[in-house]
Amino acid sequence: MPRYLVTGCAGFIGSTLTDTLLAEGSEVLGVDSFTDYYPRAAKEAALKDARGHPSFTLLEHDLTAGSLPESSLEGIDGIFHLAARPGVRASWGTGFEAYVDDNILATHAVADAAGARGIRLVFASSSSIYGDALAYPTAEDTSPSPISPYGVTKLACEHLVAAHARDSGLEYVALRYFTVYGPRQRPDMAFTRLVAALVADREFEIYGDGRQSRDFTFVGDTVSATLAAMRGSSTGAIYNVGGGSEAALRDVVSLVEELAGRPLKVRYGERAAGDVRRTLADTTRIRSELAWEPQTDLRSGLAAQLDAAGALAPSAG
Repeated sequence: MPRYLVTGCAGFIGSTLTDTLLAEGSEVLGVDSFTDYYPRAAKEAALKDARGHPSFTLLEHDLTAGSLPESSLEGIDGIFHLAARPGVRASWGTGFEAYVDDNILATHAVADAAGARGIRLVFASSSSIYGDALAYPTAEDTSPSPISPYGVTKLACEHLVAAHARDSGLEYVALRYFTVYGPRQRPDMAFTRLVAALVADREFEIYGDGRQSRDFTFVGDTVSATLAAMRGSSTGAIYNVGGGSEAALRDVVSLVEELAGRPLKVRYGERAAGDVRRTLADTTRIRSELAWEPQTDLRSGLAAQLDAAGALAPSAG
């Protein structure tokens, strides 16, 4: 039975990956420090199924305080490093120090441990490293130009992992996720805030004019790409993971209203610092090298997220 270590196992993508691995028959050692970025209760809820599984073990550990315990690496076949401090808006000002700790220092600790033990590493990076890209769709060989401190830390992590590979022979793959959504999405993310506003019949604030567009990627597709990277890619590879569902936020609001069968109160506010105008992934490389492609379109994925929140109209199910 394969045994994997998943950092950030209580997070949005990490918990979904953990459940998928367990369902496939793998053993999972989940590592999480339950940072204060959002309430622990949401993370505990995401871990509920895993905690009841006999093949899951939770290690509550702060990676910024030191490397992974040696005992935790025994018998590990691969590490999925998803632990990070997310979010563009919160990474400015005094909040930046936490991003240095939770992203750069934590990644150093994981890469150091993986390299020393010869364990393959899949690292979750972000489309934020591209900033306002010079070309769309954006390919992996596009020169990165992050416009937020968060994006800067994720790019630094990519370079850090590559440096470990040169020094220790670390086998790694980096995945640049493009706006992941679906059930369990973080409470600060747009779709979760939108659905919560709809359920509570309160106002939803859009940062900017709502014409900014994203390549939205369903969490199940993100997880399948992450598994494929662990099992099939060459070391040092970098892949975009995009859902091919580009849409403006205004259009997402209209689609949610249609699926929910009721209108949403919308207010437009100031554009957020570091918020890019557009993202669109060129996924040619991952499609050709790993035979991966997204399976869930935006309508179906939003319906799943609304259904999980109890906000899907019966006729839309």
